[in-house]
Amino acid sequence: MKNPFDAAVNPIGGANAVLRPTPGTQLTDRIQLGDFLRRRRAALRPEDLGLAPGTRRRTPGLRRDEVAAMANMSTAYYESLEQARGPQPSASMLAGIATALRLTPDERHHLYLLAGQAPPTPAEPPDYIDPGLSYTMDAVATTTPASICDDLSNVVAQNPLNLALLGSFTDRPGRQRNLTWQWFTSAHWRSVLRSASAQEEEATSLSYVADLRATVAQRGHDPAAATLVSDLREASAEFDEMWNQHRVSTLHCSTKVVFNQHVGHLDLDCVVLASPLSRQRLLMLQPVPGTETTDRLNRLQLLISRGRSAATL
Repeated sequence: MKNPFDAAVNPIGGANAVLRPTPGTQLTDRIQLGDFLRRRRAALRPEDLGLAPGTRRRTPGLRRDEVAAMANMSTAYYESLEQARGPQPSASMLAGIATALRLTPDERHHLYLLAGQAPPTPAEPPDYIDPGLSYTMDAVATTTPASICDDLSNVVAQNPLNLALLGSFTDRPGRQRNLTWQWFTSAHWRSVLRSASAQEEEATSLSYVADLRATVAQRGHDPAAATLVSDLREASAEFDEMWNQHRVSTLHCSTKVVFNQHVGHLDLDCVVLASPLSRQRLLMLQPVPGTETTDRLNRLQLLISRGRSAATL
């Protein structure tokens, strides 16, 4: 008898024809989902979950009915998932399975992807700063203005050059520390962080909106994300119009021109680095090659090193 998880019957070619799933297809994911569930179930020992080991177990690990009971679903439904049958499981069903199988965060993320659902993003404390991004931000502190933001674009940390150029964000109240909010509601902010052209300014606006669209879905439309979108749609007609276009992408930045009263104009390329371990991202403003920006940033850094407060430059 053929193993239904190694191949699937092709209804067009008859009962004896075998359809070998193509990597990346929905069929492959369902087969991989079933295999993943079976192997995680087999890896658990009943006594680890407070269940009697028993003497009649014919296979290692838990039984399907035990996993189904702990996941609050029927045995038939859970069995259909292991056999690559049945409907697509909902996010709540996957949460129950992940808990029942004692999945690690990485395994839980993998489970949701195989099932075609957006993996839940773990919450972070309000004062959390990603250590890897913080180390990188400090490492480039003398040459590159940089800041760390969460996935909703709230600034959580800045290095001295960023403070000197853009002012302090981390001590501002409410929406005033949010870069997307500032971009769509503050004419002063756009005059400080100028785009190289009208086309690039529009591209920046679209990037902010498309990135927020993706973040809202990844967060499962949680209150923080939903409220930010609602407030932006009310505050900015430009944002509201772009939101209705339903574009989705990760954040990317274009060339910016920043004026500093001490060193003059700075031509800067924006680079975004996302952390694989948190919701946060590092935004670095790098000098555009062939301009005088590197020399001007060096002069600005010299002013900071001579004891001038970066926040007051």
